Order: sequence, then C-alpha cells, then structure tokens
Amino acid sequence: MVSDINLFFEPVSPGLLENPVTGTLGARIEANVGNEFPEIEKGTVAIFSVAEYRGSDIQVNKDCGGEVRNELYNLKDHFGSLRIVDFGTIQPGETVKDTYYAVSTVVADVVKQGGIVIILGGSQDLTYANYLAYEKLEQVVNLVSVDSRFDIGDVEDEVQHDRYLQHIILHQPNILFNYSNLAFQTHHVQFKEVDLMKKMYFDTYRLGEVQADLENVEPVVRNADIVSFDLTSIRSSDFPSNVLSEPNGLYGEEACAISRYAGLSDKLSSFGLYNGNAVENSQGSKLTAQIIWYFLSGIANRKQDYPFADKEDYTKYIVTLQDGAYDVVFYRSDRSDRWWMEVPYPSRRGEKYERHFMVPCNYGDYTDACKGEIPDRWWQTFQKLG
Repeated sequence: MVSDINLFFEPVSPGLLENPVTGTLGARIEANVGNEFPEIEKGTVAIFSVAEYRGSDIQVNKDCGGEVRNELYNLKDHFGSLRIVDFGTIQPGETVKDTYYAVSTVVADVVKQGGIVIILGGSQDLTYANYLAYEKLEQVVNLVSVDSRFDIGDVEDEVQHDRYLQHIILHQPNILFNYSNLAFQTHHVQFKEVDLMKKMYFDTYRLGEVQADLENVEPVVRNADIVSFDLTSIRSSDFPSNVLSEPNGLYGEEACAISRYAGLSDKLSSFGLYNGNAVENSQGSKLTAQIIWYFLSGIANRKQDYPFADKEDYTKYIVTLQDGAYDVVFYRSDRSDRWWMEVPYPSRRGEKYERHFMVPCNYGDYTDACKGEIPDRWWQTFQKLG
C-alpha cells in the first residue's frame, strides 16, 4: 500500500486559514497547506475533495470544495478532542481510472490506520473508487446510498455517476455483503431494478418511508461501512445549487439527521458527498458544510458500543418464534440504548462475514418479534449467511 499519499493532493488554499475565528472549525482543523502533511492516527477524521467529474455529463463548477470549505471552516467547534485534518484536493488523473486509484489508495491508507474519511466529490461514480479501497484492506463491507435512484445500469455500461452500482455488485473479488438505498423515488426506478434488489436481499426505502419515520433509518446507517450521499436527493428548494435537483426529495434537516446517524456509527469508516457542486451557490455550499458538521457531531458522540466492548454493558433478550424454529437474540446497549439482533452464523462460512452477524435494529424489531413476527432485517441477513 502506498504510504506517500501526500503526492496525490493539491494543498488547501492558505487564505482559508488566515486569522481563523476562535471557536470555529477553522481554528482547529489541521490542513495541508503545502508544508507538513497531516499524519493519521486512530480516530482522526480526514477530509479531502476530489475534482473528478468525467463520470458525469453535466456542466460543473470546478472549484470543488473551496466554497464548502469556506462555509465549514466558519462553523462552530463543538467536537471536544476530535482530531480533524484536511488533506486538500485530488485533481483529475490522466484517466478516470487514475483518479479512482488515487482515491482508493488514500481511503485504504486512512482506514487501515484507524481513521475516518470524508470525501467531498466530484461525481457519484467515485463511490466505486471508495469501495475498491476495502478490497485493498480485504474487508467485506456494507454500502448505504442516499439517493433518489439505484444508479444501476447494464453490465456493459461504463462506470458513470448514475451507473456504477452494477460494477460494485459484479466486481471480483466480491467484498459487498449488503447494499441499502435510502430515499429512492419510485418514478425514477424500474420494476426490474426493484425485483433485483429483493432477489439479492438488499434493503430499499422509498422517500416517503424515510420521511414518515426518520428514526427507522438509524439502524440501516449504523450497519454501514460506507455511506454514499448523492446531494441531488435533496429537494431543489433546499439545494438550488444543483442542476440535477428535483422538486421532491429530502429536506435539509433530514439530510443533516441522516448524516449524524452515519457519524454515530462505530462501524462506519468512510462518508462521501457527491454531485453537489454543479453550480456555484452559497446556499448549496452552506448546506453541504452543515451536513459535514452533523457527521462530525455524530463521530464526536460515538458510544463505542460496537463491536461488543463488554457484555456486561448489554441487556440480552431471547424471543422464540414459530414454535421453537428460531430463537432471535436481541442485545440492548446500556450505554446508548441502541439495539442489535444476533443472526446464526454458520462456521462453514469462515471468518469472511463474521462482522455482519450482529445486525443493528430498533425497539420496534424487538416488539415485532414478541408478537411472533420475524424482523425483516434478521431474515434478510439469515438468508445471506445461510
């Protein structure tokens, strides 16, 4: 693995760091301004932008992160001892694959050292590059996409911002355990795509379902290693800076809440924001910065209750279903009041999927089991592990 990742980056503009206001993120973020490249240690959050848009056919603002950084650096610092660094910007390589290599190498290097990555794109096909980082780490992962579409094309399609998921699903070696989509809009997906998601036991949640019960999103995001957030899933009234935005979509505060859920997940190690820099506009930059702020807020408030730290910190519940055919074992964390389900893990599968047999859930899943209903989250994981 390449360790000189600084070679990939164009430094942050020194002007962003001039006379930072006390109590703001600008006063605490360690940024690469061309002299000493920030080191990574366990728990460090590393931010970087990627000015790669060749996976999209839209006209874009090439600034890529400058306006967002300006807004982010001026937000208030509420994050205690959390260490945050800013690597700068990865400029497009000679080919798109060169950019993908740079992104995957940087993510793998940071995650290997126990850091957490925030990628500010660029087009959403960079999710594929993010995914490839975990192949370098030999780690099977869960991917959550916040998107109005599934972004799955035909097998022969090139990787694009709206046609990259098939490349992740078919990539060998296969390191994808689960894919979840949040906030898809039915009028943007085909029947065959919905059927494919069901056949692969993937989780999909319509925009209306997400908005009707936002807290139900938390266990889905808590199960992710990677979150890919398409900023065009935010309605145009809240995010007017994007030419791809539409009338329907998430509200800004819902996007921030999902982002905070992602930050709270002890499992999650990379978070990408894409398709948000299409047109320079202060409101879009402000909202993007606030989404990052709430992700940082989640990280700063992590409870360190996954994986199990000490079983004495959990209350165990066993629910027997279908006349003894299944025992569903639940654990409730005394630290955070969050819930997990234990799914039987066949030893013949080896250690490859061992990280995925503890499934995040909520109290509603427990009450459903008490009524004799097998929770969907448990059943889908059981099918994959079986």
